Amino acid sequence: MTTGATVWLTGLPSAGKTTIATALAETLRARGSRVEVLDGDEIREFLSAGLGFTREDRHTNVQRIGFVAELLASNGVLVLVPVIAPYADSREAVRKRHQVQGTGYVEVHVATPLDVCSVRDVKGLYARQAAGELTGLTGVDDPYEVPETPDLRIETQGSTVEQSAAAVHALLAERGLTT
Repeated sequence: MTTGATVWLTGLPSAGKTTIATALAETLRARGSRVEVLDGDEIREFLSAGLGFTREDRHTNVQRIGFVAELLASNGVLVLVPVIAPYADSREAVRKRHQVQGTGYVEVHVATPLDVCSVRDVKGLYARQAAGELTGLTGVDDPYEVPETPDLRIETQGSTVEQSAAAVHALLAERGLTT
């Protein structure tokens, strides 16, 4: 059984946020939980098309995702949100929305070092930035404000995907949000 809640996975590009969320979703679904993954890239395409990467646009994008996540979570869905969300104030606004609504919220910092992310470079962003084809890359030439007190911090360079997903699952079980 699952109680609705939002699990916000924040971190640099190629940190492993979506990979962890996908693995965790599979585990939770296998146990009968209602789970949705709100992937940052998909949201940009379908819900936030037209937004750029200015601080204001990034804030708007995060607030839209937070609104949808809270709506789903308040209706009994465990919502996994792998999104960079580079600014602490944007993440805090999402947390507060959940608190006001009485909806569970867990922040997970996927704390993969920049050098590891740039080697993984899942989407080729770091290579494009290094070649001068891209500017505003979070953590390189645009800020990423590291969460000061996340509910969980995962250092993926020392863990398998399964171990990382299991750590999030254990926290959810400890908080009574899943079995």
